[in-house]
Amino acid sequence: MRFYLISDNHDTAVGMRLCGVEGTVLHDADSVKAKLAELLADENIGIILVTEKLAAMIPDYISELRLSVQKPLIVEIPDRHGGRGAGAVLSKYLADAVGIKIEG
Repeated sequence: MRFYLISDNHDTAVGMRLCGVEGTVLHDADSVKAKLAELLADENIGIILVTEKLAAMIPDYISELRLSVQKPLIVEIPDRHGGRGAGAVLSKYLADAVGIKIEG
């Protein structure tokens, strides 16, 4: 199984490429959705990494995919400028998946 990165900037893509992770740089919601659809059809892809900025453009679509497909795993990652924080992402994921809102 392979990783694949969908990034909004070249620096993150280059850094991940140095680690052996293929990827692409995209800048709009429609192209991200199209790429995700393409990757979902590839049985060799086990984990899709999406930068938080791109995931924030299509949060409902990402949530729907996470709840409806078992593979690949879709993971939001911060880019070189930092991110929203893992706690916020996890809280939103739990709220969507289980219906529990965690405050804190």
